[in-house]
Amino acid sequence: NLRSLFCGERIGTRIPAVPVTRVALLKTIECKDSRIGKKPIPVPSNVTITLEGQHLKVKGPLGELEQSYPPEVKLERDENGIIRVKKTEESRRANEMHGLFRTLTSNMVVGVSTGFEKRLLVVGVGYRAALEGRDLVLNLGFCHPVRMQIPDGLNVKVEENTTIIITGYDKCSIGEFAVKIRKWRPPEPYKGKGIRYANEVIKLKEGKAAAKKKE
Repeated sequence: NLRSLFCGERIGTRIPAVPVTRVALLKTIECKDSRIGKKPIPVPSNVTITLEGQHLKVKGPLGELEQSYPPEVKLERDENGIIRVKKTEESRRANEMHGLFRTLTSNMVVGVSTGFEKRLLVVGVGYRAALEGRDLVLNLGFCHPVRMQIPDGLNVKVEENTTIIITGYDKCSIGEFAVKIRKWRPPEPYKGKGIRYANEVIKLKEGKAAAKKKE
């Protein structure tokens, strides 16, 4: 009996059972184009664009910036001078890079042509700010004033000793310097004393005295 001989019955061997594995069905993920990434970037006449492979240089009346791009995206410029950021592949990472680098490219063009501005407010009795050359001096209730050197490419102006205005052509540098200033005295949650952004909303907490009055 060939069947019994094959199954091991004649020679007394036992054939192990092989478990049947489940076959997972892979679902194709459709990556839609980023709504931000699809928007064209107009280039003003006073801005010069230099594109060398995956490296972009932007030069305008306020300064010069450059950016290297990952292989997931590429830049194209048409006859009208409009820049478009396009994906080179269909993947989730390419979709993420699409919107990110379109925003970075737009910030570069706007920065070297018109610039950016960020305002900080110094709130608190005795808290004030002043300029001494290229240094920003902050009096924030410490035993000594805080002195911060203004980075190259940024301009700082102080109005009424309580409003700090940071301007420049690099939006990332402006944001980083504003964060460093705010870290010295973040707004406290009871009276709101400290350094805050001009459009920042501080949610104040009720102190113990206010809670006792309600009782």
